[in-house]
Amino acid sequence: MKKLVVLFLILFSIQSLGQTPDSLKNKWIPSLVTGVGISQIAFSNWVKGGENSIAWSLMGDFKLNREENNWIFKNQIKAQYGRAKIGDANYRTTDNDLYIENVAIYNLGWAVSPFFSNSVRTQVSKGYDYKAANSPNISDLFDPGYITQTIGFTYDKYSNVITRLGLAFQEVVTSKFAQYSDDPKTLTEIEKFKFDTGIESVTDAKFLLAENMLYESKLRLFSRFESLDVWDVRFDNVITAKVNNWLNVNFTYLIIYEKAQSVKIQTKQTLQIGIVYTLF
Repeated sequence: MKKLVVLFLILFSIQSLGQTPDSLKNKWIPSLVTGVGISQIAFSNWVKGGENSIAWSLMGDFKLNREENNWIFKNQIKAQYGRAKIGDANYRTTDNDLYIENVAIYNLGWAVSPFFSNSVRTQVSKGYDYKAANSPNISDLFDPGYITQTIGFTYDKYSNVITRLGLAFQEVVTSKFAQYSDDPKTLTEIEKFKFDTGIESVTDAKFLLAENMLYESKLRLFSRFESLDVWDVRFDNVITAKVNNWLNVNFTYLIIYEKAQSVKIQTKQTLQIGIVYTLF
């Protein structure tokens, strides 16, 4: 946690001022970036050893923003899904994430601005525990689903670092996999819905590391009022190197700590060379 705080302070200390041009105000500005990555190898009469394999991944990042004289609206839908197959084994899911966020900010002319946000975190499809025998299904679309509403204040005077802090209400929705929502204190009942109130902080950062290299991150912290000494952490980092108009190299590193899921820190790292296309 100390390393995360230090990194956040470094990022915050090198902000640069930015404003939205008047020509883009009072208009809905959409953007959609899609990408696909494929890796394949096949052998025939190959005496040095090896197995046939194929892996593919898809991603989509849609944003729809609007800035008026007093209001700022930001909407995002981001999805990632990938599968891989080695030899005669069945396909396995390698990436499986869906994130939706809506933010409304009202500019009062203060150093900070009030905001309201709603976010959804879940899986695109079924998830499996491949380390266990028979690879049991452990998650699915909105099973679990995390929905969070937050009201508070945001500091957005800089174009590349935006941070917000507020009172949060979080709902955990499950169907088949109630272990993500069940209260262990109620031994005779299994809860498939969980409601928490607490504090949420979200910081988005974007920095141009080189002419063709962009770093983006999102740090989310959430703590429940009944256990303010325990924080849920989601730290998403993406470095994108643009080779040309259609080919990118992406490095992602995701850190998650959520005690209800695991007492250990979860990490996911991916390196992908793939086709990325900006539709608009």
